[in-house]
Amino acid sequence: MAASGRVRQDEVYRGGIAGRRPAVPTAFPALERRARWSMSRRAYAYVAGGAGSEETVRANRAAFERLRVVPRMLRGVGERDTSVELFGQRLAHPLLLAPIGALDLVHRRADLAVAEGAANAGVPMIVSNQAGFPMEEIGPRARAGAGWWFQLYWSTSDDLVDSFLARAEAAGAGAVVVTLDTTVLGWRPRDLDLGHLPFARGLGIAQYTSDPVFASLTRETAAGPRRPTPPPTPAAVRTLVEISRNHPGRFADNLRSPLPRAAVETFLRVYSRPTLSWDDIATLRSRTRLPIVLKGVLHPDDARRALDAGVDGVLVSNHGGRQVDGSVASLDALPGVVEAVDGRAPVLLDSGVRSGSDVARALALGATAACLGRPFAYGLAVAGAAGVAQVTRDVLAELDLTLALAGARTPADLELAPFATTEPGVPTSR
Repeated sequence: MAASGRVRQDEVYRGGIAGRRPAVPTAFPALERRARWSMSRRAYAYVAGGAGSEETVRANRAAFERLRVVPRMLRGVGERDTSVELFGQRLAHPLLLAPIGALDLVHRRADLAVAEGAANAGVPMIVSNQAGFPMEEIGPRARAGAGWWFQLYWSTSDDLVDSFLARAEAAGAGAVVVTLDTTVLGWRPRDLDLGHLPFARGLGIAQYTSDPVFASLTRETAAGPRRPTPPPTPAAVRTLVEISRNHPGRFADNLRSPLPRAAVETFLRVYSRPTLSWDDIATLRSRTRLPIVLKGVLHPDDARRALDAGVDGVLVSNHGGRQVDGSVASLDALPGVVEAVDGRAPVLLDSGVRSGSDVARALALGATAACLGRPFAYGLAVAGAAGVAQVTRDVLAELDLTLALAGARTPADLELAPFATTEPGVPTSR
């Protein structure tokens, strides 16, 4: 395959001759700083924030930083191969864009722009159940590239779950990714301190408001007993306007209709199922023809049980550190899950991935592919679809160059070594 790293470098350096610079910074710290300037306070808190003291966010990064690449010389790796097969589809790159909800906080075109950026970069995106646009609008844009998968949050309504699955099949999704670690929302101080939940303002619920089952549930809510209404305040009026603007249909009609507010109330009631169990997962195989991936697996026994339940893959993830403060890092959990799966199904990884070097290390530990999260969201904030595409292509370029410089033709050839620090400032390898 083409040496994508050198191609990308050549693009940038030749552009520099004409005075052009990359649309977004090419290193994550600078990218995050630039995105913070571009985002509202609420948007940045939602994307950047983690659970509790954000110990798990830091642990995800520390796990990558403890693991070092050992370059080998003179191996003649002029061509590298990072292609991978997932569920019968041959992908040029072992990377997907992870599902991130409420991206309408970040950019007005939200998931539509992400789909266009993913297609441009040649990687699949996992369309969030909490997207700002219906999957039927996002899917065609993603299919122009490497396709898309659908993320499922398991609602308290089985009819709604079945409707989502049927819509994903009909719209051309390549797999369904069932997220297990968000049966309730984690304790997220950045959002709590702002009193901000995007879904309560009608953001990130377009999959629901475009669904016929959810529409029926919303009408039932609107026709039912009215909840007590607090005294109006300027902030409450602004929220009502925001909900009406985000609901499908004409804004003027929505202002007079009870349905936008009823939709938010209905979403908050049915969003997720705290009682979700392995018995529920076992029913999925009879409910969809799509390959099933379970997201949130961190323990080897859960990986074995997932395969016993008939799923087709697992995604090692702690939700980017957003759910359990003090959780095991995803990268630390990866080897145990890979061993438990023992080649019977693909094992993907997300949480903490910031660069091509990170992707290389995850693949060397046995991941079939990795998922990119916050970096592409920051690219979206800075430069829309072009920002998503550039961030993704930069990660792929660095992956390719990391392999080349480490003497590895494929990620499996990469040699790693653990790294520890015995005292501040004194590195010691072992």
